[in-house]
This record gives sequence, structure tokens and C-alpha cells, in this order.
Amino acid sequence: MSTFSTSQFKNGLKILLDGDPYNIVDNEIVKPGKGQAFNRVKIKNLRTGRTIEKTFKSGEKVDGADVMEKEMQYLYTDGEFYHFMDPESFEQFEASETAVSDCVKWLKEEDICTVVLWNNAPLTVVPPNFVELVITETDPGLRGDTSGGGGKPATLETGAVVQVPLFVPEGETIKVDTRSGEYVGRVKK
Repeated sequence: MSTFSTSQFKNGLKILLDGDPYNIVDNEIVKPGKGQAFNRVKIKNLRTGRTIEKTFKSGEKVDGADVMEKEMQYLYTDGEFYHFMDPESFEQFEASETAVSDCVKWLKEEDICTVVLWNNAPLTVVPPNFVELVITETDPGLRGDTSGGGGKPATLETGAVVQVPLFVPEGETIKVDTRSGEYVGRVKK
């Protein structure tokens, strides 16, 4: 296992504290007029998703978390777990509802997601930045309405609800940015 000194701290570094993996979100080096310098670090617990602040004395060392990000294909859910497959080794992984959390509304079978593994178990799942989904329910499209001025809610095949322009009808396939949950455009097939 690797160790990191506070001088090696940077955003995105994965460290191990009290047996839990953390991701450094923000690192600030503080040099007070008197006394020893220290790092004020904002870290996110990768298991619980909670973000906390912690200070480390200059030169203090911490263990690195053996966390690995891998591209995996979403297969299905059995109601309790979400199943992913490594497309290279065909090894399958079960992700808990906590690991999938908010991205469940963007998961469509056969989509490639980024799965963060720790001790060979999925910690978090990140959906692709853009997904193409079919609108299953929305108000009828209004002829003559263009992209300007207002929108309407549309329910997608995964259950997600996004705002779409008034002219987009039910049954249309649209592209959505999963990071913001915003409509990007219609998909021509």
C-alpha cells in the first residue's frame, strides 16, 4: 500500500482514513505567522458520500486507498442490487442501491458507466455524461413552437423527468446531459 505526504496532496487523490476510502475534494496549505504549516483538506467519504473538513500537520503521512475506476456495462437490476459487467473479463459485480444512488434515473441496460471499485466491490457508479432516452409521457407537441420560450416536463423511459421544449412530442428520443439533468437535443434516427 502506498503512503502520501501532505506535500503530495492534490484534488482527486484517494486516501484511507479510519478504514474508509476518501477522495480529496479541496486542499489548502496554510502557513500561519507562528507555528507549523498545515493542510486544511476537504474530503469526501466514498462509501457514505459525506464531505468533511480535516487538518493535517505539514509532513504528516496517510495511506493511499486502493480505489480503481473501471468502465462497466450496466446489465439489469433484481430489485435489490444493480448488476454491472466488465466488458473485457466478463466479470460481474453487484452494486448496492447506495452505490448507485442518484444516477439510477439515467441507467439504461447496456450503457457503459464508470464504476469505482474498492476491495473489488462497487463504491459508486457514475453514469455516462450524455444518455439517449425515449420520452414516455409528456403533453402533446405544439406545432409552430420553436426552441425559444418555456418548456414542459417530460417523463423518460427510465423514470427521470426533464424539461423539454414545447415542440418535442411523446415517443421522441432525446439526448440528456446527466451532470445537469438538462435537455440537450433531439436524436435523429
